[in-house]
Amino acid sequence: MKPVRVTSVAESIQDALRPVLRGPLPVQLSAWDGSVAGDPDAPQVRLNGPDALRRLLWHPGELGAAQAYVAGDLELSAPLAEVLQHVRRVGTDRGLADRGPRVRDVAAALRGVLTVGGILGRRPTDPAAQIKVAGKLHSRSRDRDVIHGHYDVDSDFYELILDDRMAYSCAYVTSGDLAGTETADYSLEDAQRDKLDLVCRKVGLDQRSGMRLLDVGCGWGSLSLHAAEHYGATVTGVTISTEQKAFIDKRIHARGLRDRVTIELRDYRDVTGRYDAVASLEMGEHAGDKGYPDYARVLHDAATDDARILVQQMSRRGRHPGGGPFIEAFIAPDMTMRPVGETIGLLEQADLEVRDVHALREHYVWTVRAWQRRFDQHRHEIERLVPPETLRVWELYLAGGLLAFEEGRMGVDQIVAVRRRRGPSALPPVRPTTWSDPRG
Repeated sequence: MKPVRVTSVAESIQDALRPVLRGPLPVQLSAWDGSVAGDPDAPQVRLNGPDALRRLLWHPGELGAAQAYVAGDLELSAPLAEVLQHVRRVGTDRGLADRGPRVRDVAAALRGVLTVGGILGRRPTDPAAQIKVAGKLHSRSRDRDVIHGHYDVDSDFYELILDDRMAYSCAYVTSGDLAGTETADYSLEDAQRDKLDLVCRKVGLDQRSGMRLLDVGCGWGSLSLHAAEHYGATVTGVTISTEQKAFIDKRIHARGLRDRVTIELRDYRDVTGRYDAVASLEMGEHAGDKGYPDYARVLHDAATDDARILVQQMSRRGRHPGGGPFIEAFIAPDMTMRPVGETIGLLEQADLEVRDVHALREHYVWTVRAWQRRFDQHRHEIERLVPPETLRVWELYLAGGLLAFEEGRMGVDQIVAVRRRRGPSALPPVRPTTWSDPRG
């Protein structure tokens, strides 16, 4: 009698996925039964149990893989960004990005994975770090729940990753090499200061002291405090995060700025009053698709006739306007990004005249590298502050964001607009040099 060959878990997975991957596994896969398959010279991926495959069966692709990593069902031998870069390189070399797999190959792969010993079983529960929200899309209560899931974390956590101003948005690098990262001579603090100066000058706060600035989605207060301290502005910041408001209020008190900075725990749709300048840094993405016209109208209505409005916003092309399954499940469930041209169109529909668009994509690559470096430097402190799942969520978040901006799948732009009116706008006729170099 011919002996029956028992195929190991790792070999079974490789055989099942070969038609979809158009070749062997791009990594070295080690499974819970001790078996190994794939490229021995590639980064190692270890499956700690059947739940890693079960998650992929229930959520094929990015979400299932992200859940497995966050839950600890899947481990890597190399830094996450390196593994993702390697896998994407192999996929590009095999032409996987040009055309998707055939339906019959996917079906065959599914049948093959189901033959793996021990794979059949209960559906794994979602990781605790996955954000769950309910209610009408972009209702005030749902938006608060979304923000709470990502931002209402102890500020000590963010202080270990961000710069000392707590700027949680793309920096503006005016020194050194954008392909590198921060140095002793030019740090993340310097680049974020240069970004804040750039914003303040673009909205005209350098023209006269005492201008009234509205900071929509003020985050941890970096722009609000900087505009008051360095440009003499009177600032109203708006946030729906209780943790952020508490943090900024402490800094306002410590710096003696209570007469110049007011932080309101308020939905942006409830903003009242008119201001000499309006800025909103990476908040418009949270307004969603259907909600963006209301967001743009709020910016318009809050501005005086001569006010400049600056929106710093991420852009994205392709079939995942929310940033992809991982971002939509673990970071910002209701986020919407679109090509920058579509955002300009929505601003124009709100009767705003767009006067300047400044692309900063490479600056975000530099910024995320700096955040990654600080995350790695403070890893032991972070482990004491947050659960292991949250730590792994941020590993994925930073690595995936870095690659998305580096490969041009996402962008970020500063858009300057004014209220539409007859005749010349209040902007200078010649583009100021300070818009290119914040230090003049």
